[in-house]
Amino acid sequence: MAAVTLLALTTGCGAADMTRQASPFANAQGAKTVTLSVQSWVGAQANVAVAQYLLEHELGYRVDTVQIDEVPAWDALSQGRVDALLEDWGHPEEEQRYVEDKKTIVGAGDLGVTGHIGWYVPTYFAEQHPDVTDWKNLNKYADRFRTPESGGKGQLMDGSPSYVTNDKALVKNLDLDYQVVFAGSEAAQITQIKQFAKEKKPFLTYWYSPQWLFKKVPMTEVKLPEYKEGCDADPEKVACAYPHTPLQKYLNADFAKDGGAAARLLKKFQWTTEDQNEVSLMIAEQKLTPEEAAKKWVDSHESTWKTWLS
Repeated sequence: MAAVTLLALTTGCGAADMTRQASPFANAQGAKTVTLSVQSWVGAQANVAVAQYLLEHELGYRVDTVQIDEVPAWDALSQGRVDALLEDWGHPEEEQRYVEDKKTIVGAGDLGVTGHIGWYVPTYFAEQHPDVTDWKNLNKYADRFRTPESGGKGQLMDGSPSYVTNDKALVKNLDLDYQVVFAGSEAAQITQIKQFAKEKKPFLTYWYSPQWLFKKVPMTEVKLPEYKEGCDADPEKVACAYPHTPLQKYLNADFAKDGGAAARLLKKFQWTTEDQNEVSLMIAEQKLTPEEAAKKWVDSHESTWKTWLS
């Protein structure tokens, strides 16, 4: 998430830094093992759940998963502590360092899902106050979005500080009377959004798509200044919207070369936003385990995943 994670197996963005935990299965020579990096948001968990299920039940691999924040995941992938990262929201510095310069990581193609971060208000509030969807009018509503945590200003709720976010710079550079307040995780943010919605309270939040919560709490995006290539190059001077980002997969370079059928499956793994949201909803809202959700999806989408095995 211009730049979103997926949560401690609960719900595009914070997780504990697990890069010091070396998986016993990562980069194991001659063994049918695969280690997958799991980001803290539920969309990423959905990717991994389906990939793991197919690797185990169709190809006979033993799969380990390690939860890692977005940037440390690149370090772990480069070092072979994990074999694959299935959803990256755009980290050009890491891509330059590890893909272009060190060549320890290789691109594995599009996930098939386009990610987008933005600012959102509940649709019930936008319908009552249509002009709130233009950032130029946000100061007019700052008092409506004030909370005890926002210090007398309007609250802009973010998820985890580890997520890709330009929000502090945006608030400063657009001269907005708002305070960025971090919920701490995607799960905590979802809980707060649901509570606001239950009470029909106004709120302004950093959020992203794809995300299953839109089906439960309809939200309308606030239009920020138009995104143009390079407008977010300097993190301190950002004053534009977030881009639409085709989400990418990456593999450890050695695994990409020697990982056999597992590496081939992960390179071919590509599904739609609707597919991801279907599995995410089962995990986050219906409270199925990732394996149960993956099995349900696999059982009903054979024509999709069979092509990944060919």
